[in-house]
Amino acid sequence: MATFLTAEWRKLIFFNYAVPETLLLPFLPAHTVLDTWHNTHYISLVGFLFKDTLLKGWRVPFHRTFPEINLRFYVKRQMPDGTWRRGTVFIKEVVPKLAISLVANWIYKEHYETLPMRYEHKTDFISYGLKKANQWQELSVNFAPEPLIMQPESDMAFITEHYFGYNALHATKTIEYQVTHPSWTHFNVLGSALNFDFSSVYGSTFEVLSKTIPKSIILAEGSEISVLSRSIIE
Repeated sequence: MATFLTAEWRKLIFFNYAVPETLLLPFLPAHTVLDTWHNTHYISLVGFLFKDTLLKGWRVPFHRTFPEINLRFYVKRQMPDGTWRRGTVFIKEVVPKLAISLVANWIYKEHYETLPMRYEHKTDFISYGLKKANQWQELSVNFAPEPLIMQPESDMAFITEHYFGYNALHATKTIEYQVTHPSWTHFNVLGSALNFDFSSVYGSTFEVLSKTIPKSIILAEGSEISVLSRSIIE
């Protein structure tokens, strides 16, 4: 399958929340089911840095390196041979680059929004922020800078190793695309801060997350990634 986009995803912060399936089911695309870890449904607020972005091998001026903040949950799709593809569904992705939003929403039916954003990287500190309704919303972590191996069959592996994306195209049609990358290393998170109005950014349905304590917080190093061309499941 042809490659649509290549880039690096770096220093990914995940604030992971355990939620009831009733919160997620209205957003579930056809032909997928909710994925769980130890019978728990998760939704994640994720901030990370897009680097060296190429669209079909082309550099888009002023659109190569930028932050993204998204809200996503976890699904899977059973194949005819009985195996499962594990993937993610995005409630919304926020970036500061309009061209990225236009292309992703048009071709992949994603839910990108373009807003002012900022990020800060230090040796042991990372933060990502977006500005909505004249207010800055931010997530950040302090961490030990020595990378650690991601253990298989761990909650961290579950959160970071979903290699397909799914978006509803129609009540009975779903867009599927593959994201390729190696298993990531991670860092020991020593502290975190979250100043985020989920209702303002993602709608009143997700206001409950503003009052919920994350079940886990992960900082992954990331890697080079490839987004392959889409297919339609009917």
